[in-house]
Amino acid sequence: MLLLTATATKSRAQTTDMVQLILDIEKLTQLKCILSDMKTGYDLINGGYNQVKSIAQGNFNLHQTFLNGLLAVSPAVAKYGRVADIVLEQGYIVAEYTRTFSQAKQSGRFSADEIAYLGNVYTTLLQQSLLNLSRLADILTTGKLRMSDDERLRAIDHIYADTDDKLTFLRHFDQQATILAVQRKNEQNEIRGIQNLY
Repeated sequence: MLLLTATATKSRAQTTDMVQLILDIEKLTQLKCILSDMKTGYDLINGGYNQVKSIAQGNFNLHQTFLNGLLAVSPAVAKYGRVADIVLEQGYIVAEYTRTFSQAKQSGRFSADEIAYLGNVYTTLLQQSLLNLSRLADILTTGKLRMSDDERLRAIDHIYADTDDKLTFLRHFDQQATILAVQRKNEQNEIRGIQNLY
């Protein structure tokens, strides 16, 4: 009986081990199915991600090409007639201010304060004109600014208008200074003429 009890206990233990082994095999099979489903899902997501990445990279490359194109200056912009006009007017500004300022200083018809005032006006005008030339150089330099041809042409037109305004102002200012110098010269001549009479 003791032998039967020991055999029955041993048999039950083996049966329990067998049931546990069957359960473990079933769980392992389920885990393999879950792992297979996870791999399929991962492959699907990874494939979708790679497609999105490829599309985004292509889109980025397209935008990069477009933006790099905006850095280039087309020959039509570089040869735009207003560019030469700006440079020519800048030359006029420098030549006319230099001549008039030199004449004003040498005429003896202006006080030191008036000469200083003329110098300040001319210096400010020249600095603003040089800033326009710097902007023009930036617009015409490949790789400096991202602008379409139309934007570059509009910017050049704006610089031309500003340069032309500065030249117009300078000519008016010079004319007023010249008129003042002539008036003072005429007054001095009249005073001398009157003094010579007496």
